[in-house]
Amino acid sequence: MNPYVTGTMIRRLREAKGLTQEELAARLHVTSKAVSKWETAQGFPDISLLESLAKALDISIIELFSGESVTNRNRASNLQRSVLYVCPVCGNSILSFGQAVVSCCGITLPPLQPEEPDDAHAIQLAYSDGEYYVTIDHPMGKDHFITCIAAVSDNALQLVKTFPEGSAEARFRPQRVRWIYAYCNRHGLFRIDAKALKR
Repeated sequence: MNPYVTGTMIRRLREAKGLTQEELAARLHVTSKAVSKWETAQGFPDISLLESLAKALDISIIELFSGESVTNRNRASNLQRSVLYVCPVCGNSILSFGQAVVSCCGITLPPLQPEEPDDAHAIQLAYSDGEYYVTIDHPMGKDHFITCIAAVSDNALQLVKTFPEGSAEARFRPQRVRWIYAYCNRHGLFRIDAKALKR
């Protein structure tokens, strides 16, 4: 992959918008020969053109650099299909309704893929006093801890931030909850199906 902006990406997006090389060139105030050179990897668009190029192609600048276009297929904003991104540098957590290009601390973040909990990250779920009570028997030291626990339904996200030297536990309203998530700052995202709990 090209470390700057890929010509195949420019061509694919231009054709998807039904634009000729001449029409794209006119929007950017360059020659069609310049666009042709970009698309055949004989040259690159000047950095001063990137914002205009991204706008003309309906794509973000980050997507131009990554060489991949991202389409959010969760148009209904169903929270069960949401995607979580966590920055490994600062710990910033970003929730998106669907696929996105997300960057933090100069890093493009990959979407987290939830895993089945292992023995070290077992999520215990109980129903008590009309609430879900979630506990995780996990170290909560300053360098290794559960950062948050969440309950997700199709229309709501309930999130509890947990802290080092505290306890990894949370209480949630059970209405329509499908998934229980826990994020470990060293080992990633884990989830269980709340529907498996018999009340």
